[in-house]
Amino acid sequence: MPVFSKTPEWVTKALPNYRGNSMWAPDICYHNEKYYLYYSVSAFGKNTSCIGVAVNKTLDSASKDFKWEDMGKLIQSIPGRDLWNAIDPNLIMDENNTPWLTFGSFWEGIKMMKLNPDLISVAQPEQWYTVAKRPRDFKMTDSSAGNAAIEAPFIFKKDSYYYLFVSWDYCCRGEKSDYKVVAGRSEKVTGPYLDKNGVAMSQNGGSLIVQGDAKEWYGAGHNSAYTFDGKDYIIYHGYDAKDRGRSKLIIREMKWDKEGWPIIENL
Repeated sequence: MPVFSKTPEWVTKALPNYRGNSMWAPDICYHNEKYYLYYSVSAFGKNTSCIGVAVNKTLDSASKDFKWEDMGKLIQSIPGRDLWNAIDPNLIMDENNTPWLTFGSFWEGIKMMKLNPDLISVAQPEQWYTVAKRPRDFKMTDSSAGNAAIEAPFIFKKDSYYYLFVSWDYCCRGEKSDYKVVAGRSEKVTGPYLDKNGVAMSQNGGSLIVQGDAKEWYGAGHNSAYTFDGKDYIIYHGYDAKDRGRSKLIIREMKWDKEGWPIIENL
């Protein structure tokens, strides 16, 4: 079921050249008896991008209270001004119930910013962090995504650590996709996030969690992680090598080794 019956008016004002229905990478959370849906609006491979947010009291479409209220633009990236990309949002509440939004794709990596308690506006004065980054060829123009292939952040709290998952390399190429998920962890939501070798993810660090093997899956990435009935799960997509490379959703149980690092079941 579509969230919007038509493109929100703010989109065409913020992105005059926007065409089509290029909205993707939604992230949803339940807080203060409301659902908050963060979504990306962008042209593929460009940082002419915005993150918007919509709110609903219920996800039951049969309820009289079911209605998505679009709250408009939360943040925007502009080519030539910003070396970051306003897509792939993920909300995390820290131990003090303070909301933080992580986002980003290519350019100078994954950013984090503090939100107000209303979850629909940026806290002032603004607090920004770079939590993960890969080396970028600066011969590339600012308007080019470049070759620092990193995107799709998701933060999962487990015991005393925040775990930052990101996707490296390339999706959306079927059997040529080499997408993979790496992670690091920190005792502070703002980082630094260190991998198993102690390398900061902001310095190209990241420990491999899952990747395609060209036998079962081509590429595996853009994950999320949740706890259901006392068990932790990782959810991601990949291209099924046994089904003509069709893109499919994959759900695996996620366990933890004695050092506190995630282990993916049934690989």
